[in-house]
Amino acid sequence: MPGTITVGVDGTDHSLAAADWAAAEASRRDMALRLVHAWVWQPLDTPVAADADVQRRWAADVLREARERVTAAFPALAVTAELLPAEAVPALLSEAAEADLLALGSRGHGTVVGHLLGSVALKVLRQAVRPVVLVRPARRDGPGPAIDEVVVGVQEVDGTGGPVLEFAFAAAAARDARVRAVRAWSVPAVFAWSPGSLYLADEAGGLERLERERLSEALRPWREKYPRVEVVEHVGTGSAAEVLLSNASGAALMVVGRRLPGAHDLRRIGSVTHAALHHAPCPVAVVPHL
Repeated sequence: MPGTITVGVDGTDHSLAAADWAAAEASRRDMALRLVHAWVWQPLDTPVAADADVQRRWAADVLREARERVTAAFPALAVTAELLPAEAVPALLSEAAEADLLALGSRGHGTVVGHLLGSVALKVLRQAVRPVVLVRPARRDGPGPAIDEVVVGVQEVDGTGGPVLEFAFAAAAARDARVRAVRAWSVPAVFAWSPGSLYLADEAGGLERLERERLSEALRPWREKYPRVEVVEHVGTGSAAEVLLSNASGAALMVVGRRLPGAHDLRRIGSVTHAALHHAPCPVAVVPHL
């Protein structure tokens, strides 16, 4: 049974960019596309604009125009559109829980991540339990055409990051693209390593070789599941955000993880994901994991 990609639209350029991306993704994955717009009547100061029928017609026009746009580009795509009578954040979280993937627009490059994403997208990202992709309109001064590569940050090598790698390999397989798996490491403080740990690292050929082996082992099950996907492994020294972004030039998609809330219910995005959302030159998929 084909899955569904849902995209939230609001008539802005960045939401239309998300609709374009989601339509192309649904087409290449043979999935259905669902367009949604969350709307509840909000009395405004301007008498004409405060009329509920006027606002409702405007909301319906947002969906109609987005649907016409994507069906013109992808005539064979199965597209549905629905006006959701609810506030944006709870409505989009509900949609995200039911969809295979939720796509949202971001306004562009800003000075802080909250401004970059907008409050709605940021709140959805912090709470969604399924993958969310943030798409921004193409910049005139941005990089050239995207290459056939999905860049994925591999921070967890103990199996908990499996959903992140699964998403990256599936996206690459749908594009007939390669995966660039990126892992960063830095020399640990002396007091952080026991003599036994240093011995094991030395036996493995040094810290860098040990990190390369960890990355290869984390990728092994996904190479086996997706044998046709070419994989490039990159291990670099430095902060995880810097190493990841230095490998993103021209990529078609970047995939990063976000830990699901633990015992203390901390809904955090994480510094690496923050950096990716702020600086990556391509759409960014945020995949929750344990």
